[in-house]
Amino acid sequence: MSKKALCIGINDYPGTANDLSGCVNDANDWTQVLTQNGFSVEQLLDAAATKAAMVAAIGNMIDNAVKGDSLIFTYSGHGTWVPDRSGDEPDGRDEALCPYDLSTKGALLDDEIHTLFSRRAPGVLIVLISDSCHSGSVTRGSEEDIDPDVPRIRFMPPEAWMAREDLPPAALRMAIPRGGFTRAGGDLLLAGCRDTEYSYDTRFKGRPNGAFTYYALKTLREAQPSTYEKWFNAIRAYLPSTRLPQTPQIFGSKTARRFKICNYSAHNVDFFKKSS
Repeated sequence: MSKKALCIGINDYPGTANDLSGCVNDANDWTQVLTQNGFSVEQLLDAAATKAAMVAAIGNMIDNAVKGDSLIFTYSGHGTWVPDRSGDEPDGRDEALCPYDLSTKGALLDDEIHTLFSRRAPGVLIVLISDSCHSGSVTRGSEEDIDPDVPRIRFMPPEAWMAREDLPPAALRMAIPRGGFTRAGGDLLLAGCRDTEYSYDTRFKGRPNGAFTYYALKTLREAQPSTYEKWFNAIRAYLPSTRLPQTPQIFGSKTARRFKICNYSAHNVDFFKKSS
């Protein structure tokens, strides 16, 4: 059984005025934790994270996995949406991740991710961790770590990257986003917010990070949860908060939610396995 991960972090979005600051740090932080826990990790950062490179890296990892293998994909960057062309989205939108070359090559749609994940062999376990926006609300949680002059949302509005002639009607652009990445597939999806909220790019004690990534790794280290469900519940002690109004989400079966995860401080290599 092998354990592999792909960690993507994109701060730089050429052709837009929507650069971020914490996404590469997110990817490096996930890489460190996963490497310590026995994963072979590949990274795609900024200019390396083109749409073609993301599709190729995800596809190659899935195609080469066999029964018993564990795959984790982490993404930190902007989220966006495009008009739904297949008719499978109730809100008329396909949610998407934003590659480095978004303005020239377009977004990586949830439908495309689903197609990639569907190529996995039986018995291959997949977790997708997305620290990006689907699109605002709520108040609670601790804010003691966050710096006073931030955060910024991780949402790329269509008008920031689409040609004017390609923009959907104004009524659709102004509607509340719904849908999210639940259609992406895999066993588990951990998302930074509801599909009607934003994920935030912020700074903690002077260092840029995504809010969801920061608290996910903080709770993994300090609470040492035994399952993904307990990990998620620990994250919810911090998010949403007054200045970070994002509500993390977990999608997957009861069995998947109870997959065991590592004891971070002990560097236990059982980061992702079925509970006995």
